[in-house]
Amino acid sequence: MTPTPARSAPASDTPAPDAPWASAPADALAAVGSSPDGLTGAEASRRLGETGRNELPPPERPPLWRRILSHFQDVLIYVLLVAAALEAMLGGWVDFFVILLVAVVNAAIGFIQEGRAESALDSIRQMLSTSAEVRRDGAWARVDAAELVPGDVVRVRAGDRVPADLRLLDATNLRVEESALTGESVPASKDADAEVDAEAGVGDRSTMLFSGTIVAAGAGSGVVVRTGAATEIGRIQSLVESAEALDTPLTRQLARFGAQIALLILVLGLVMAVVGHVVHRWEPADLISASIGFAVAAVPEGLPALVTITLALGVQQMARRRAITRKLPAVETLGSVSTVCSDKTGTLTQNEMTARTVRTAARTYAVSGVGYAPDGVVSAVDDGTAASLDAHPALAALVETMALCNDARVVPDETLGWVLVGEPTEGALRTLGLKAGVTTAGWVRRAVVPFDSAVKYMATLDVRGGVGAVLHVKGAPDRVLGRCTAQLGEDGRPEPLDVAFWEAQVDALGAQGLRVLAAARRDASSERSRRAAGTTDPMDTVTDDDLVDLVLVGVVGIVDPPRPEAVAAIADCHAAGIGVKMITGDHAGTAAAIGKELGILDAEGRPAGPGGTGDPDAPGVLTGPELESMSTEQLKAVVRDVDVYARTSPEHKIRIVSALQAHGQVVAMTGDGVNDAPALTQADVGVAMGIKGTEATKEAMGIKGTEATKEAAEVVLADDNFATIERAVEEGRRIYDNVRKSVLFLLPTNGAQALVIFVAVLFGWTLPLEPVQVLWINMVTAVTLSLALAYEGPEAGIMRRPPRDPRATLVDRASLRRVLLVSALIGGAALLVFYVEREGHMTVDQAQTTAVTTLALGQLAYLFSCRFLDRSSLTWDVLRGNRVLWVSAGSLVVLQVLFVYVPFMHTLFGSASVGWRGWWVPLLLAVAVFLVVELLKALDRRAAR
Repeated sequence: MTPTPARSAPASDTPAPDAPWASAPADALAAVGSSPDGLTGAEASRRLGETGRNELPPPERPPLWRRILSHFQDVLIYVLLVAAALEAMLGGWVDFFVILLVAVVNAAIGFIQEGRAESALDSIRQMLSTSAEVRRDGAWARVDAAELVPGDVVRVRAGDRVPADLRLLDATNLRVEESALTGESVPASKDADAEVDAEAGVGDRSTMLFSGTIVAAGAGSGVVVRTGAATEIGRIQSLVESAEALDTPLTRQLARFGAQIALLILVLGLVMAVVGHVVHRWEPADLISASIGFAVAAVPEGLPALVTITLALGVQQMARRRAITRKLPAVETLGSVSTVCSDKTGTLTQNEMTARTVRTAARTYAVSGVGYAPDGVVSAVDDGTAASLDAHPALAALVETMALCNDARVVPDETLGWVLVGEPTEGALRTLGLKAGVTTAGWVRRAVVPFDSAVKYMATLDVRGGVGAVLHVKGAPDRVLGRCTAQLGEDGRPEPLDVAFWEAQVDALGAQGLRVLAAARRDASSERSRRAAGTTDPMDTVTDDDLVDLVLVGVVGIVDPPRPEAVAAIADCHAAGIGVKMITGDHAGTAAAIGKELGILDAEGRPAGPGGTGDPDAPGVLTGPELESMSTEQLKAVVRDVDVYARTSPEHKIRIVSALQAHGQVVAMTGDGVNDAPALTQADVGVAMGIKGTEATKEAMGIKGTEATKEAAEVVLADDNFATIERAVEEGRRIYDNVRKSVLFLLPTNGAQALVIFVAVLFGWTLPLEPVQVLWINMVTAVTLSLALAYEGPEAGIMRRPPRDPRATLVDRASLRRVLLVSALIGGAALLVFYVEREGHMTVDQAQTTAVTTLALGQLAYLFSCRFLDRSSLTWDVLRGNRVLWVSAGSLVVLQVLFVYVPFMHTLFGSASVGWRGWWVPLLLAVAVFLVVELLKALDRRAAR
């Protein structure tokens, strides 16, 4: 018989209620103009034309030419391009091509390293299901998920990916893995008939299924109420798109610094032009040539490439430490981080549920070990000894019940270690049994009552020879306790049930942030025999009526435990002046308990880290609803004094990060789920964690969710280790120090060259340096020697100093004084050598060659002083710890010898051979430069004390 096609209800003017999770199923269907039989094919096609495909819209991408040109938008590059153009006008093609090549290479490096910023949105789009089981024309059919429309009725089963946002119509034991959206480590139970408030957060909408999430257990059906960009995951995409991508402190400082240098070059260039033309009557061509030489000398064209190389070397070093950097400037920004905002599940915690406490009627037991690996023991708290099952019959009964009333398995994996197949809570109980040494061999399951969120328990009927049939039950303590009439005593025999005792135990464990499950059992052998004798079909069954007169065997406290390395890393962050804030979807009690274990909160629940105002009235934990009720200014007032945030949504995370940034904080945000992606984009540094998880999570949400997070982040931790952040911060500080060392080295290099040309023009003297010789010094000495500083190790006490103020200048007053002094020393020495030697026995070419050697050796001597920013270089340490420096120094000497003595170099650069005098005079002056700089550093240290 052919089924009659179902009629669609008339389309409503409102496509979906504002809060479908708070509506009854019938009202949700009516709001989208549908019925339990779904839509007809014709109606679905019509709606598809109106609403569009169930896909996330692709972002607008700038054209390739615009992305390339953006990397030329640097004021120092502008100066070089102008100088190159003037050289071309004067016919200096060698100088033109060299200068132009420097600018092009710098832009190419930036273009390649930045990559594709839109890949975060691509990863989120890939999370969507490719097909869905939908009811069309009165029959179930599988269609492309992109063709779903509001009003379609969709059916899902365990393992399915939800294809759109659905309002449930019916659900059977339905649990959904939503951790990447909500941060919850336990699959969410779903109930089509639950009463949900219209203001409920995403994690509390138990009547809804969200696009991209995974059905962990059970089955159900629902009506589509949101598709495409209107879904929860689509809303997150819009948050990623709208989150402002902030510049890093280093890029801001370099941009400001470059503008200041360009302005100084312009002013001094005008002074040179006026003096040269008015006072000395120079020809325009000579004046332009001198100006080009001054510009090339003054512009630290090696600085952009040097900073890029320094950061790239830092990327390699961080990769060895298991931190992969996607965007170069983020390496430095880590060094100025003052606050780390971290997701809890899978970041600060294992994301592997673990049984921690076991309670029987007579004793409390502690369980060691974390995660699903059966490494650990169950020991009695009173004496600390490992508990054998033979000597502790109540414990044996409890862990056996939890192992038998269980559908999960934990299996070894060569790559991932022990892996869970099943639901996380049951995995924790299965591992508990392995640690305790319980065996389920010989037991045969005859019947099962699956877990249902309505009754909150699971029951199995298990049979073993010599024991008979036993009912095993586990579930919520209040539900299990209500079915018990006795408890198992220490000797393994039933005794009267003490309800008040167990309620107190459950409350105490819950106050510790543990999820508590109770276990009960009852012998069912005689009952099973009577049933078998009274029927011709002796199939075993278990009904709700059978679950009475149970014997409570105990309770187990389960938690997603903190990572041990995270505790140490948080302490290190606090010592370095870095605040750590935990942002989670868990309830406030659980979040506070984990916060105390991690050291984020002290024993009284107050913030334990730096950065707060010390307000005694600030809440220890702030929840999402409380945050929702706050204005921006109210949140800004308390955000520094709250270190734990619970029941949060993606919007809350962005508000928290933004409020911290409003206080001038440099914020790093860590996370491993799609729900973290918008906040990672908003933060100064987004730090994504790795991809370890359950099989279901990795197959579905885990990998894709983590990929979206990684693409939104600047840094990815490959080892799932929060402690890597502390090492990355140290590396970031080292890199910034090395950038400062390079800048403090380069500026006097260019300053000395510019001073030589400026003074010569000012007084109408012969130029001591030709423009091509300036290029030689820049290419061979400045870049080669300063590159050695990129390999410097960390300064002593680098992690005992507070975070760097991002508003602090790259070159402070003391550093500027040093730059000016060294520029004057090296430049003055070169001028002195040139004019003394020219008036003596040397030709102009020989005098210029000696001046170039003076500059080169002076910079080499200053390089050793720059190895340490503040402490003295007059120690043996200056000769150790950096082989690259010695390679660079040796290379410089060899190249300078070639510059002086090789005829080809004479032709190309206008140099000439000199005698020993052309070496020992520059060498003595170089030593003098080193000693004067060290004296200046000593005076600065004395003034600082």
